Amino acid sequence: MKGKLKRFRKLKKEMSPNMADLISGKLSLLDCVFPSLMFPLLMAILAIAWYGRRTKSGAALPPGPRGLPLLGSLPFLDPQLHRYFAELAGTYGPIVSARLGSKLCVVVNSVSLAKEILKDQDAILANHLETGRLRAIRKGGKGLGWANYSSQWRMHRKLAVSEILNSSKLDIFKDLRRGEIRFMVRQVYGKIDAPVNLADLMLVTMLDVITGMLWGGTFREDERRRLAAELRPVVNDVLEVFARFDVFEFFPVLPRFDLLGLVRRTDELATRLHRILDAVIDQRLAMYRSGETGDKDFLQLLLKTTEENEDQKMPMTTSDVKASFTDLIMASVDTSVNTMQWVMTRLLQYPEIMRKAQQEVEQVVGNDHIVEEVHLSKLHYLNAVIKETLRLHPPTPLMLPRTPREPCKVGGYKVPMGSSVFVNMWAIQRDPQVWDNPLEFRPERFLSSTTKWDYSGNDLHYFPFGSGRRICIGVAVADRMLSYTLASLVHSFEWRLPEGTKIDLTETPGMITKKATPLVAVPTPRLTVPELYF
Repeated sequence: MKGKLKRFRKLKKEMSPNMADLISGKLSLLDCVFPSLMFPLLMAILAIAWYGRRTKSGAALPPGPRGLPLLGSLPFLDPQLHRYFAELAGTYGPIVSARLGSKLCVVVNSVSLAKEILKDQDAILANHLETGRLRAIRKGGKGLGWANYSSQWRMHRKLAVSEILNSSKLDIFKDLRRGEIRFMVRQVYGKIDAPVNLADLMLVTMLDVITGMLWGGTFREDERRRLAAELRPVVNDVLEVFARFDVFEFFPVLPRFDLLGLVRRTDELATRLHRILDAVIDQRLAMYRSGETGDKDFLQLLLKTTEENEDQKMPMTTSDVKASFTDLIMASVDTSVNTMQWVMTRLLQYPEIMRKAQQEVEQVVGNDHIVEEVHLSKLHYLNAVIKETLRLHPPTPLMLPRTPREPCKVGGYKVPMGSSVFVNMWAIQRDPQVWDNPLEFRPERFLSSTTKWDYSGNDLHYFPFGSGRRICIGVAVADRMLSYTLASLVHSFEWRLPEGTKIDLTETPGMITKKATPLVAVPTPRLTVPELYF
């Protein structure tokens, strides 16, 4: 190498000055230009690889937009993903694939294809995608909502359903729900003719109910309310963080850097949440060790299960207990808070529907009594209002994304392992081939139809809480609380929007049907006997 360098210098000296300068200029030019050529050259190579891969496998994948190299369709997304995928279905058909960054997303927008995912291949597609936020909130525990499908998950879910989330077990907590609803009515009565934030109101009520069911037998009522008040801001912040859309989750390397800080924020909130749950668990363990049993609650059952299963192949740990509690709280509270806001928004938008609901409650209950759970089954129109709201505003319009445990086919197209599979419930429940005037808010459609529209997920024309193995774990609690709360609110009060405000149906970006602006309304008493408010 040194010899070649000496010969070059000797040759340069022997050249004419012009030729030497020319060669020197060329070398200098290449030195400057080469680095600037590297980026476009790299992009060209990636583009060739991208389109080559699409061409090679595109025939087997569902149809969809080609997108851009590296970014895919991310630059073209509608903030409401369910709307974006519904629009793609209008172009490409009922099953669509789109690359969001490095992730392949497959979305179905029809009942027949939803059946393939939620019924025919439910076991293959029963896993949920795990994100950094999910790992952070669980802190190593295996919960009920987002954990992968496994024998341990089946054991945990069976335990929850058999001991707390079925109708017969929910009857045990009837007095708890009644007490919290009466407490809510008193709170509203104390704010007559003043604005009430209905999101905050529902958050307080649902959190008090669900924590009462989970560990009400461990604490006195005042202690339980204090703990629920401590939980409230943490739960609210966790729900806000999980509602955020993190575009960087769709790239293979970027999630580890947590560029939006959502994982760090979730970890901070999880630490606060687990600190509260640790105190709850310690209290129950102290009662157990001292021989004091207290009233039976779900916490007592779970801790007993952890002890009995210590030496088995599928033990339930304290971390699993906390993860399960977190899932139950989030599923029940988030669904109820969002849905109640949409219900009341629709009732304020259509005063004639509000009057029909109030007249029905008056006929069933009377103006000199309060609403009780025994009345709920007779409130057909009010329940139709809730069902119609859930049709137009399902809590998770794309359901929680699933990922296949092995390669499979949907609609005759290939769905690879690692892909994200969505069921566009929002689009299906607005299908004009099934629903007459689907964009119209008309509760009567649930009264005149001979079809049994319920929340079981058996009929995939209407399944607002999901279907199959991963149906929402809080559906039974949410069902009772939504009808009980709504009946009590419209029976006890007249409602109006604050002066100068209008109905706002704007949704937040992301994968949850959440109002962009919390609903605020002003109550006025309706009941003839003031003592009924206390």
